[in-house]
Amino acid sequence: MQNEKWGSDEAPRAFFIHFAFEIEHFAYCIFKSSEYLVWLDMPSKSPYQRIILKLSGESFAAKGERGIGMQEVVHIASQTFRAAQTGVQIAIVIGGGNILRGAQFTAGNSGIQEATAHYMGMLATVINGLALQDALELLGCETRLLTAIRMDGVAEPYIRRRAKRHLEKNRIVILAGGTGAPFVTTDTAAAQKAMELDADILMKATRVDGVYSADPEKDSTATLFRDLTFQEVRDRNLRVMDPTAIAHCMEHDLPILVFNYRTDGNIERAVRGEEIGTRVTSCVEAKKGS
Repeated sequence: MQNEKWGSDEAPRAFFIHFAFEIEHFAYCIFKSSEYLVWLDMPSKSPYQRIILKLSGESFAAKGERGIGMQEVVHIASQTFRAAQTGVQIAIVIGGGNILRGAQFTAGNSGIQEATAHYMGMLATVINGLALQDALELLGCETRLLTAIRMDGVAEPYIRRRAKRHLEKNRIVILAGGTGAPFVTTDTAAAQKAMELDADILMKATRVDGVYSADPEKDSTATLFRDLTFQEVRDRNLRVMDPTAIAHCMEHDLPILVFNYRTDGNIERAVRGEEIGTRVTSCVEAKKGS
């Protein structure tokens, strides 16, 4: 039977088949174009195989505020996501000062023992870890949250071999709970985890551009150092990390990079090995770089 509009019974079918092929071809071109653009935007390879990124609790809140600001968390997550695209294995140690600091209960009149206060601070790091984990996974990152204190309902317990295996599978590992013991800072926890997990470098993300001769937020004449040795940090009593963390890194020849995470893209730049922030190394390494 003749179709009055198309002239034959087969014409509509042929038209729709042709139309379907055109749509498929167009979709394929769009896909390849976006794939090419993603490839062009792909960060260059990192000189490091594995890093420890230390984030303070303050990085999870807006400047001068407490609690968790999701805008800040998403900003950190997006930088970390781009950094992970370089192929580096990333483990993140987080603080909890935006929620609670153990030191705030050590005045002697709080009614809370100092050790208990430190445990409360460890729980605050887990809260931050959960927020960061969700923000990373929304971007498509595969993550694992590991805690030094067992809380199986929300996170895996920290086991060194398990953490290394997650990293080998290119999962971003978030390490919460400090060391699991009181009277130890998260800076020291970061140094210990860097040694346990055979990290190439410990990167400390701060709200200033690196290590200064004085507090740059209070002293406008403060000088930024680009390279320091561990001994210089000790001799000048510079505020890089706590003394125990510095001692661990110095003893095991683990370099430290201190940089400003608030500048968008700096985590990625640090991972790529660009010259940002302040690098703290042993005397031998510092001489090689001079």
